[in-house]
Amino acid sequence: MSEKPLGQSGLSIRPFVLGGNVFGMTADRDASFAVLDRFVERGGGMIDTADVYSAWVPGHKGGESETMMGAWLKQSGARDRVLIATKVGMMPGGLKPDRIREAVQGSLDRLGTGVIDLYFAHKDDPDVPLDEVLGAFAELVDAGIVRAIGASNYSADRLAEALRISDGKGLPRFTAMQPELNLLDRDQYEGPLQQLCIDEGLGVVTYFSLASGYLSGKYRSADDLGKSPRGARVKPYLEGKGPAVLAAMERVAAETGATLSQIALAWVAEQPGVTAPIASATTVGQLDELMGSLDLRLGDDQLAALSAA
Repeated sequence: MSEKPLGQSGLSIRPFVLGGNVFGMTADRDASFAVLDRFVERGGGMIDTADVYSAWVPGHKGGESETMMGAWLKQSGARDRVLIATKVGMMPGGLKPDRIREAVQGSLDRLGTGVIDLYFAHKDDPDVPLDEVLGAFAELVDAGIVRAIGASNYSADRLAEALRISDGKGLPRFTAMQPELNLLDRDQYEGPLQQLCIDEGLGVVTYFSLASGYLSGKYRSADDLGKSPRGARVKPYLEGKGPAVLAAMERVAAETGATLSQIALAWVAEQPGVTAPIASATTVGQLDELMGSLDLRLGDDQLAALSAA
Protein backbone atom coordinates (compact mmCIF):
# COMPACT_ATOMS: atom_id res chain seq x y z
CA MET A 1 0.00 0.00 0.00
CA SER A 2 1.31 3.45 -0.89
CA GLU A 3 2.18 6.14 1.63
CA LYS A 4 -0.37 8.55 3.06
CA PRO A 5 0.31 12.08 4.30
CA LEU A 6 0.39 12.30 8.09
CA GLY A 7 -1.90 15.28 8.41
CA GLN A 8 -0.11 18.56 7.81
CA SER A 9 3.14 17.40 9.39
CA GLY A 10 4.98 17.25 6.08
CA LEU A 11 5.57 13.53 6.75
CA SER A 12 4.17 10.61 4.79
CA ILE A 13 3.91 7.04 6.03
CA ARG A 14 2.56 3.66 5.01
CA PRO A 15 -0.57 2.56 6.92
CA PHE A 16 1.45 0.55 9.44
CA VAL A 17 3.65 2.01 12.18
CA LEU A 18 6.01 -0.25 14.09
CA GLY A 19 5.61 0.04 17.85
CA GLY A 20 8.90 0.21 19.74
CA ASN A 21 7.59 -0.45 23.25
CA VAL A 22 8.88 -4.06 23.20
CA PHE A 23 12.48 -3.19 22.31
CA GLY A 24 14.69 -3.70 25.34
CA MET A 25 11.75 -5.21 27.21
CA THR A 26 10.26 -8.41 25.77
CA ALA A 27 12.57 -8.25 22.74
CA ASP A 28 16.31 -8.47 23.46
CA ARG A 29 19.02 -7.00 21.24
CA ASP A 30 19.06 -9.83 18.70
CA ALA A 31 15.28 -9.99 18.44
CA SER A 32 14.92 -6.20 18.28
CA PHE A 33 17.56 -5.83 15.57
CA ALA A 34 16.03 -8.65 13.52
CA VAL A 35 12.57 -7.07 13.63
CA LEU A 36 13.91 -3.62 12.80
CA ASP A 37 16.02 -4.95 9.92
CA ARG A 38 13.01 -6.73 8.48
CA PHE A 39 10.80 -3.66 8.89
CA VAL A 40 13.19 -1.59 6.79
CA GLU A 41 13.60 -4.43 4.28
CA ARG A 42 9.84 -4.47 3.78
CA GLY A 43 9.69 -0.74 3.22
CA GLY A 44 8.35 0.21 6.63
CA GLY A 45 8.30 3.93 7.25
CA MET A 46 7.81 5.01 10.89
CA ILE A 47 8.85 3.58 14.26
CA ASP A 48 7.06 4.80 17.38
CA THR A 49 8.65 4.86 20.83
CA ALA A 50 8.69 6.98 24.02
CA ASP A 51 11.11 8.05 26.72
CA VAL A 52 9.07 6.16 29.32
CA TYR A 53 9.47 2.74 27.60
CA SER A 54 9.94 0.63 29.71
CA ALA A 55 10.17 2.31 33.10
CA TRP A 56 7.49 0.04 34.61
CA VAL A 57 9.73 -3.06 34.34
CA PRO A 58 11.64 -3.86 37.54
CA GLY A 59 15.22 -2.65 37.14
CA HIS A 60 14.38 -0.32 34.25
CA LYS A 61 14.31 3.46 34.44
CA GLY A 62 12.89 4.44 31.05
CA GLY A 63 14.73 5.01 27.80
CA GLU A 64 15.41 1.33 27.18
CA SER A 65 13.49 1.29 23.89
CA GLU A 66 15.16 4.44 22.58
CA THR A 67 18.58 3.09 23.58
CA MET A 68 17.95 -0.16 21.71
CA MET A 69 16.72 1.71 18.66
CA GLY A 70 19.75 4.00 18.78
CA ALA A 71 22.11 1.02 18.83
CA TRP A 72 20.28 -0.44 15.83
CA LEU A 73 20.32 2.85 13.93
CA LYS A 74 24.08 3.09 14.46
CA GLN A 75 24.73 -0.46 13.32
CA SER A 76 22.30 -0.47 10.40
CA GLY A 77 22.95 3.02 9.07
CA ALA A 78 19.24 3.15 8.31
CA ARG A 79 18.38 6.53 9.85
CA ASP A 80 17.59 8.08 6.48
CA ARG A 81 15.22 5.20 5.68
CA VAL A 82 12.90 5.50 8.69
CA LEU A 83 10.95 8.18 10.49
CA ILE A 84 11.28 8.27 14.27
CA ALA A 85 8.38 9.24 16.54
CA THR A 86 8.92 9.49 20.28
CA LYS A 87 7.11 11.04 23.23
CA VAL A 88 7.51 13.07 26.40
CA GLY A 89 5.16 13.56 29.33
CA MET A 90 4.77 10.29 31.23
CA MET A 91 7.93 10.64 33.33
CA PRO A 92 8.25 12.84 36.46
CA GLY A 93 7.95 16.48 35.49
CA GLY A 94 5.23 15.84 32.93
CA LEU A 95 5.11 18.57 30.30
CA LYS A 96 6.82 21.35 32.21
CA PRO A 97 8.91 23.33 29.71
CA ASP A 98 12.20 22.54 31.48
CA ARG A 99 11.29 18.85 31.49
CA ILE A 100 10.52 18.94 27.75
CA ARG A 101 13.91 20.57 27.05
CA GLU A 102 15.70 17.99 29.19
CA ALA A 103 13.72 15.06 27.82
CA VAL A 104 14.24 15.83 24.16
CA GLN A 105 18.00 15.95 24.61
CA GLY A 106 17.89 12.62 26.41
CA SER A 107 15.86 11.10 23.58
CA LEU A 108 18.20 12.50 20.93
CA ASP A 109 21.23 11.11 22.79
CA ARG A 110 19.73 7.65 23.26
CA LEU A 111 18.54 7.48 19.65
CA GLY A 112 21.85 8.78 18.36
CA THR A 113 20.18 11.20 15.98
CA GLY A 114 20.11 14.94 15.51
CA VAL A 115 16.41 15.24 14.80
CA ILE A 116 13.13 13.65 15.89
CA ASP A 117 10.64 13.47 13.06
CA LEU A 118 7.49 13.50 15.20
CA TYR A 119 7.52 14.44 18.90
CA PHE A 120 4.38 13.68 20.90
CA ALA A 121 3.08 15.05 24.14
CA HIS A 122 2.41 11.58 25.60
CA LYS A 123 -0.56 12.76 27.67
CA ASP A 124 -2.20 16.03 28.59
CA ASP A 125 -0.72 17.76 31.64
CA PRO A 126 -3.45 19.89 33.26
CA ASP A 127 -0.89 21.42 35.65
CA VAL A 128 0.97 23.18 32.82
CA PRO A 129 -0.74 25.88 30.70
CA LEU A 130 -1.09 24.78 27.09
CA ASP A 131 0.67 27.89 25.79
CA GLU A 132 3.72 26.99 27.87
CA VAL A 133 3.73 23.44 26.53
CA LEU A 134 3.39 24.65 22.95
CA GLY A 135 6.01 27.34 23.52
CA ALA A 136 8.51 24.71 24.65
CA PHE A 137 7.76 22.59 21.59
CA ALA A 138 8.17 25.72 19.42
CA GLU A 139 11.73 26.09 20.70
CA LEU A 140 12.53 22.56 19.55
CA VAL A 141 10.99 23.09 16.11
CA ASP A 142 12.79 26.42 15.69
CA ALA A 143 16.06 24.76 16.70
CA GLY A 144 15.59 22.12 14.01
CA ILE A 145 15.71 19.16 16.39
CA VAL A 146 11.99 18.34 15.98
CA ARG A 147 10.24 18.32 12.62
CA ALA A 148 6.61 18.08 13.73
CA ILE A 149 4.65 17.72 16.98
CA GLY A 150 1.71 15.58 17.99
CA ALA A 151 -0.60 14.88 20.92
CA SER A 152 -1.51 11.59 22.54
CA ASN A 153 -4.30 10.90 25.04
CA TYR A 154 -5.80 14.40 24.74
CA SER A 155 -9.55 14.95 24.93
CA ALA A 156 -11.27 16.65 22.02
CA ASP A 157 -11.80 19.79 24.10
CA ARG A 158 -8.17 20.08 25.17
CA LEU A 159 -6.88 19.33 21.68
CA ALA A 160 -9.19 21.98 20.22
CA GLU A 161 -7.97 24.48 22.82
CA ALA A 162 -4.35 23.70 21.97
CA LEU A 163 -5.02 24.25 18.27
CA ARG A 164 -6.72 27.59 19.00
CA ILE A 165 -3.74 28.72 21.07
CA SER A 166 -1.30 27.71 18.34
CA ASP A 167 -3.24 29.62 15.71
CA GLY A 168 -3.72 32.64 17.93
CA LYS A 169 -0.11 32.90 19.08
CA GLY A 170 1.66 31.70 15.95
CA LEU A 171 2.99 28.57 17.66
CA PRO A 172 3.51 25.18 15.98
CA ARG A 173 0.32 23.14 15.76
CA PHE A 174 -0.18 19.57 16.83
CA THR A 175 -0.29 17.89 13.42
CA ALA A 176 -0.87 14.32 14.60
CA MET A 177 -2.95 12.57 17.22
CA GLN A 178 -2.28 9.22 18.88
CA PRO A 179 -5.42 7.78 20.51
CA GLU A 180 -6.36 4.28 21.59
CA LEU A 181 -8.45 2.54 18.94
CA ASN A 182 -9.31 -1.07 18.21
CA LEU A 183 -12.46 -3.08 17.54
CA LEU A 184 -13.17 -3.31 21.27
CA ASP A 185 -11.97 0.10 22.52
CA ARG A 186 -13.49 2.86 20.41
CA ASP A 187 -14.78 5.49 22.81
CA GLN A 188 -11.57 7.52 23.09
CA TYR A 189 -11.37 8.22 19.35
CA GLU A 190 -14.86 7.88 17.89
CA GLY A 191 -17.08 10.93 18.20
CA PRO A 192 -15.82 14.47 18.93
CA LEU A 193 -12.09 13.66 18.79
CA GLN A 194 -12.40 11.85 15.47
CA GLN A 195 -14.41 14.68 13.94
CA LEU A 196 -11.97 17.29 15.24
CA CYS A 197 -9.00 15.43 13.73
CA ILE A 198 -10.80 15.22 10.39
CA ASP A 199 -11.91 18.86 10.43
CA GLU A 200 -8.47 20.16 11.44
CA GLY A 201 -6.51 17.88 9.13
CA LEU A 202 -4.58 16.00 11.82
CA GLY A 203 -2.93 12.69 11.03
CA VAL A 204 -4.02 9.87 13.34
CA VAL A 205 -1.89 6.90 14.41
CA THR A 206 -3.58 4.55 16.85
CA TYR A 207 -2.17 2.54 19.74
CA PHE A 208 -3.40 -0.76 21.27
CA SER A 209 -4.64 -1.56 17.76
CA LEU A 210 -4.75 -5.27 18.64
CA ALA A 211 -6.32 -4.74 22.09
CA SER A 212 -3.15 -5.85 23.90
CA GLY A 213 -3.02 -8.95 21.69
CA TYR A 214 -6.58 -10.12 22.36
CA LEU A 215 -7.63 -9.56 18.75
CA SER A 216 -4.88 -11.90 17.55
CA GLY A 217 -7.03 -14.71 18.90
CA LYS A 218 -4.38 -15.81 21.39
CA TYR A 219 -6.67 -15.45 24.40
CA ARG A 220 -9.81 -17.58 24.11
CA SER A 221 -10.42 -18.50 27.75
CA ALA A 222 -9.20 -17.76 31.26
CA ASP A 223 -6.69 -20.59 30.84
CA ASP A 224 -4.94 -18.54 28.15
CA LEU A 225 -4.33 -15.51 30.34
CA GLY A 226 -1.01 -16.85 31.56
CA LYS A 227 0.47 -16.86 28.06
CA SER A 228 1.99 -13.41 28.48
CA PRO A 229 2.38 -10.60 31.04
CA ARG A 230 -0.54 -8.85 29.32
CA GLY A 231 -3.00 -11.54 30.39
CA ALA A 232 -4.51 -9.44 33.17
CA ARG A 233 -5.09 -6.58 30.74
CA VAL A 234 -7.08 -8.69 28.29
CA LYS A 235 -9.22 -10.46 30.93
CA PRO A 236 -12.08 -7.91 30.62
CA TYR A 237 -12.40 -8.70 26.91
CA LEU A 238 -13.22 -12.32 27.72
CA GLU A 239 -16.14 -11.17 29.82
CA GLY A 240 -17.44 -8.50 27.42
CA LYS A 241 -17.92 -8.26 23.68
CA GLY A 242 -14.61 -9.97 22.92
CA PRO A 243 -15.93 -13.44 22.01
CA ALA A 244 -18.59 -11.99 19.68
CA VAL A 245 -16.00 -9.80 17.96
CA LEU A 246 -13.64 -12.73 17.51
CA ALA A 247 -16.49 -14.74 15.99
CA ALA A 248 -17.17 -11.96 13.48
CA MET A 249 -13.46 -11.80 12.70
CA GLU A 250 -13.37 -15.56 12.15
CA ARG A 251 -16.10 -15.20 9.52
CA VAL A 252 -14.08 -12.51 7.72
CA ALA A 253 -10.97 -14.70 8.00
CA ALA A 254 -12.83 -17.55 6.29
CA GLU A 255 -13.81 -15.19 3.47
CA THR A 256 -10.43 -13.55 2.98
CA GLY A 257 -7.80 -16.04 4.16
CA ALA A 258 -6.34 -13.30 6.37
CA THR A 259 -5.28 -13.77 9.98
CA LEU A 260 -7.18 -12.19 12.84
CA SER A 261 -4.34 -9.74 13.52
CA GLN A 262 -4.37 -8.62 9.89
CA ILE A 263 -8.13 -8.15 9.99
CA ALA A 264 -7.94 -6.12 13.21
CA LEU A 265 -5.29 -3.79 11.77
CA ALA A 266 -7.06 -3.47 8.41
CA TRP A 267 -10.27 -2.46 10.21
CA VAL A 268 -8.44 0.28 12.12
CA ALA A 269 -6.72 1.53 8.97
CA GLU A 270 -10.10 1.95 7.26
CA GLN A 271 -11.67 4.09 10.00
CA PRO A 272 -12.36 7.71 8.99
CA GLY A 273 -9.45 9.99 9.79
CA VAL A 274 -6.98 7.21 10.61
CA THR A 275 -3.59 7.37 8.91
CA ALA A 276 -2.10 4.19 10.35
CA PRO A 277 -2.38 1.73 13.23
CA ILE A 278 0.62 1.05 15.46
CA ALA A 279 1.54 -2.55 16.27
CA SER A 280 4.62 -4.12 17.83
CA ALA A 281 6.37 -7.40 17.08
CA THR A 282 8.94 -9.46 18.94
CA THR A 283 9.81 -11.81 16.06
CA VAL A 284 10.31 -11.47 12.32
CA GLY A 285 7.49 -13.92 11.69
CA GLN A 286 5.13 -11.85 13.78
CA LEU A 287 6.17 -8.68 11.93
CA ASP A 288 5.62 -10.30 8.54
CA GLU A 289 2.12 -11.33 9.60
CA LEU A 290 1.26 -7.86 10.88
CA MET A 291 2.59 -6.10 7.79
CA GLY A 292 0.45 -8.44 5.70
CA SER A 293 -2.41 -6.16 6.73
CA LEU A 294 -1.08 -3.64 4.20
CA ASP A 295 -2.29 -5.91 1.39
CA LEU A 296 -5.71 -6.67 2.89
CA ARG A 297 -8.76 -4.83 1.60
CA LEU A 298 -11.93 -5.42 3.57
CA GLY A 299 -15.25 -4.98 1.82
CA ASP A 300 -17.85 -2.52 3.05
CA ASP A 301 -20.04 -5.36 4.28
CA GLN A 302 -17.13 -6.90 6.16
CA LEU A 303 -16.21 -3.60 7.79
CA ALA A 304 -19.84 -3.06 8.77
CA ALA A 305 -20.15 -6.56 10.25
CA LEU A 306 -17.01 -6.07 12.32
CA SER A 307 -18.12 -2.68 13.57
CA ALA A 308 -21.57 -4.02 14.48
CA ALA A 309 -20.09 -6.87 16.51
